[in-house]
Amino acid sequence: MSSETQVRIPRRKPRAANIGIFGVGHQTYWSQFDGLLDELRGKLDVFVKRVEARGVQVTNFGMVDCAQAAYALLPRLQAADLDLVFCDMLTYATSSTFGVLVRSLNVPIVLVALQPLKAMDDSRASTYMQLCNDDLCSVPEFTGVAVRMGKKPPPVILGHLDDDPQAEAELADWCDIACALHDLRRARIGHFGHVLENMLDMQSDPTALTAAFGCHIVQTEPDDLLRWQRTVTPEEIEVKQRQILEMFDTPDPKSDPITRKLTDEDLLVAARVAVALDKFVADKQLDGLAYYYEAEEGSPMRELVTNLIVGNSLLTAAGFPMCGESDLKTCLAMLIMDRLDIGGSFAEFHPIDFHEGFVLVGHDGPHHINIAEGKPVLRSLIKYHGKPGKGASVEFKVKEGPMTMLSISVTTGGRFKFVVAEGESVRGPIPPTGNTNTRGFFQPDVRTFLKRWVAEGPTHHFALGVGRRAESLRRIAEILDVPCAVVPTGPST
Repeated sequence: MSSETQVRIPRRKPRAANIGIFGVGHQTYWSQFDGLLDELRGKLDVFVKRVEARGVQVTNFGMVDCAQAAYALLPRLQAADLDLVFCDMLTYATSSTFGVLVRSLNVPIVLVALQPLKAMDDSRASTYMQLCNDDLCSVPEFTGVAVRMGKKPPPVILGHLDDDPQAEAELADWCDIACALHDLRRARIGHFGHVLENMLDMQSDPTALTAAFGCHIVQTEPDDLLRWQRTVTPEEIEVKQRQILEMFDTPDPKSDPITRKLTDEDLLVAARVAVALDKFVADKQLDGLAYYYEAEEGSPMRELVTNLIVGNSLLTAAGFPMCGESDLKTCLAMLIMDRLDIGGSFAEFHPIDFHEGFVLVGHDGPHHINIAEGKPVLRSLIKYHGKPGKGASVEFKVKEGPMTMLSISVTTGGRFKFVVAEGESVRGPIPPTGNTNTRGFFQPDVRTFLKRWVAEGPTHHFALGVGRRAESLRRIAEILDVPCAVVPTGPST
């Protein structure tokens, strides 16, 4: 089925970021060149509107053209609760307009040097024209002063103001990064149950997560979810069933003997649990949830906690990452992916196809079904593999084309580490097992890539998204002061 037939799940709440913008110039110019200040202010307004078009909240702090103005601006920037700051290099400016800001701000700063003209016409050139297009001139002065202040050189968007796809793509990327930082630092990530026994790579310290990322881990009880399930009405179940059947196909089983066509009973249970889950996360005011719990065989709790896959896939696609096996680190990786607007499905590696040179990438849920290739599938499983329970399970492959993976692991010293890679989701059949599986092709070849990936010490889980966004993740890691390994794709040496 074509991807055009897929119904997308809207976000539970829109992406958000608070971005501050100020322009810099040289006060001495204003009395020397009539109209220059007004023209540069107009240039700043153009850039502000361009950022606002990205759907973020923008505060325009105006022109900074001397040291006094920079010192006056500093407390305003600090009070604005910003996720990112753009410094618009409107013309040459002395670094006194920047030094105190880069020294004191604990917010990523991006220098923007977008000159209005693609090239000056030398036959008509004037000093005034040069000053209007002197965006680059003080960039090395600013980066050099940042280093002198003990900071990393700020990144630079370099290009021209209009019709520059590369600059526009970089601007969009930084706005996406701001959205990821905004929610990562404010997120309430729920946790109930425990790590699947013996998964030593899954253990996480909630305090360490707050220290590294800013998020708060909310410890909850499976009984809270059971309590909400008792409030679910037949009408609510009916509405949820209709939504599920709209979102998913329910084909006949194929080769796997533990699969069945979706049964009415499994649909009913999945819908009831999904409604309870919606109420639970609303009550706890959560932005994500990592869970695993087994409960007593035959108990209502066992049925509840083993039938979260459908509900958690609906929530994950709506921007609420859910992560099985109580994997808090991958839950955060999924959140980052989602706020970059590239999905973020729960994934791990499965069998390799050495004939065609790919590895199956997937998991048994939860899934970001908005990045499915075509309409996702629901199958009834008579048993889950490696876990208790049975019921409805989600099957799909990730959209064909580029994809990006993020694993968040922990080093020997207890620091978090990003392990990042890019690959391709390629057309072809997947096993009809009621699980996500994507044909993942990686350079230079699947064997070399996988050896390089595991050598970086990732967890066995990772978040899977669409597109090529390794550089975005590297930038986020740098801002968070988290080590980041981008797995190389070049030939073996």
